[in-house]
Amino acid sequence: MEKTERDIVAILTADSRASASKIAAMLGISEKEAAAKVKKLEDDGVIVKYTAIVNEDAFDEDVVEALIEVKVTPQRGSGFDTIAREIAEHGEVKSLYLMSGAYDLAVIVAGKSLKSISRFVSERISTYDSVLSTATHFILKKYKVEGALMKKDESCDRLSVQP
Repeated sequence: MEKTERDIVAILTADSRASASKIAAMLGISEKEAAAKVKKLEDDGVIVKYTAIVNEDAFDEDVVEALIEVKVTPQRGSGFDTIAREIAEHGEVKSLYLMSGAYDLAVIVAGKSLKSISRFVSERISTYDSVLSTATHFILKKYKVEGALMKKDESCDRLSVQP
């Protein structure tokens, strides 16, 4: 990947709403060239999706998220890929990563309640033949997501101990 393409990725990572004209101005290239390079990055699968990071605490809707560690037996010929694809197909799964360490897969899931996530783990994830064990960790509060602080102006609530 050339330097201009890397710079475009950096700009769009920081602000996915950056227009071709803004990118062009920042990099000193034409708007047409910026748009063409963005299109190429999309077509090549470098840019997979544009998204907004939302502070879900601002909504009245309750959403529960959890990190599920999954230990699996790798399959001959496909390793972890087959089971990872099968787990990723569930609508509850937001993200899935192959990890080093005690567990093989880290699965981020969302549901309407603790019970719905517990049911998802016990009735879906743990039923795969290659799944050996799981450990579920419920996410209680998000402080930073994808490099973005969830509260920009959070004042310190601690009392001063200074006289």
